[in-house]
Amino acid sequence: MMIRANTTLLQRLALFDAIECGSPYWSSQISEFGVATVYEHLFLGVYNKEKYARATEKVRSFNADKALAAIDEAGATFLTPEDPRWPVKVNQLPSAPIALVVKGNVEILTHNSFSIVGTRKPTPYGIGVATEFATGFVDRGWDIVSGGAYGIDSAAHRGALVAEGRTIAVIASGVDLHYPSGNARLFDEICENGAIISEVMPGVAALPHRFLTRNRLIAALSDATLVVEAAFRSGSLRTARDAAELMRPVMAIPGPINAPSSDGCHRLIGERAAEIVTSVADAVELISAL
Repeated sequence: MMIRANTTLLQRLALFDAIECGSPYWSSQISEFGVATVYEHLFLGVYNKEKYARATEKVRSFNADKALAAIDEAGATFLTPEDPRWPVKVNQLPSAPIALVVKGNVEILTHNSFSIVGTRKPTPYGIGVATEFATGFVDRGWDIVSGGAYGIDSAAHRGALVAEGRTIAVIASGVDLHYPSGNARLFDEICENGAIISEVMPGVAALPHRFLTRNRLIAALSDATLVVEAAFRSGSLRTARDAAELMRPVMAIPGPINAPSSDGCHRLIGERAAEIVTSVADAVELISAL
């Protein structure tokens, strides 16, 4: 059934469709002036016409019925900060999302959650650790958050599902695109009692910069973050640093000192940006102590 929308929701939907996600500038504009004023100023061309020409054009040509139909056809919910189910933890971000598109169980976004992130090319050791921690936290009543990618992300999601728990995948494309395609079945399983979250409209493809942008959402949705395996330069380190900036506990799993797949974890530990943990009990104790 098509969702019924008020003026504020439609204006927010237009901005969501027009503005690239993760923009500190637009987040601050909406926070300071409100959705209605920012929408009106974009529509009227008040903002810099050259710099914001694309956003202005998208707002002016926005088709609300088409946008709502796309979300409805994807089996998703357009979730806004005005909704009581909104995960208020994300409001702490310097670039808080304008809205979220959620497929699956919207109700779980306010529950205790633990993010597990890492490399797309893990070792068997990393897969085992990610699975163990996901299972352990599910057994303690937590939901598992990750990015839906191959590797550590997939191991974390599957670990939660095997333990009959709930897991949340924060992806960089529209919720209807199943990116990466090899995880299509996993995404379907996640949606049975968990959720897939996106900061772009259905049908929008993943772009490289959106993976880094979505990492801040993984950090913000989670009460604590664990990096299992990560190279020296890894997007997972961005997630860890985003979590640290939000004053959330950050942990890392040590690996062999000569393993490139653990260089990023060792970097976080060495820089005192993450606490070293070697068991689920370690992680639970660390979180409880903070």
